[in-house]
Amino acid sequence: MSKLYLVPTPIGNLEDITFRAIKVLKEVDYILAEDTRTSGKLLKHFDIDTPMQSHHMHNEHKTVEAIVKRIQSGDVFALISDAGTPAISDPGFLLTRACVESQIEVECLPGATAFVPALVNSGLPNDKFVFEGFLPVKKGRQTRLKFLAEEKRTMIFYESPHKILKTLTNFVEYFGEDRQASVSRELTKMFEETKRGSVQELLTYYTQKPAKGEIVIVVKGKV
Repeated sequence: MSKLYLVPTPIGNLEDITFRAIKVLKEVDYILAEDTRTSGKLLKHFDIDTPMQSHHMHNEHKTVEAIVKRIQSGDVFALISDAGTPAISDPGFLLTRACVESQIEVECLPGATAFVPALVNSGLPNDKFVFEGFLPVKKGRQTRLKFLAEEKRTMIFYESPHKILKTLTNFVEYFGEDRQASVSRELTKMFEETKRGSVQELLTYYTQKPAKGEIVIVVKGKV
């Protein structure tokens, strides 16, 4: 039966993969991987020898149509990203939408994603929140920050190590230096760390101790 599976992969600790994810990855005809070299290490670890095909942000616009046709012809595909759940700040949305529009069955397995443990571990209100992912790098950044300055729900951002100081500086400027936040990095890995405090305190800390690894910033909404 033709189908697309969206399969979450560990964000760090390989033990976080589910038994069901391994089963699906072994049984499908093909695996679409963001980076076949990165995913190859994961598949080798779990003795998965399913053929892989590259599917990333630079080629997904060109490959979606062909993949849909192959699924319609009877192939079963699984889509994975380098880490976490596909389509969450990673490729996946375009293919999922195309499959839905073509009435192809799509099934997303539950599993790892970075922002959930970061949110729960932050100690900030989590009954209502908004996931912002990565802020615009240049165009639209100030407009977005001005808008979010009035957001009352807890906000979640992804950020890279070399941009965290710029982002925390922006938060001080637009949200106020006393706005409470947390920074989680290297989640599930050996050097996992979560720092909590005001955005000014966090800016000072990471100015003195440069951050490494994947980063999730959780910021309290406006009171």
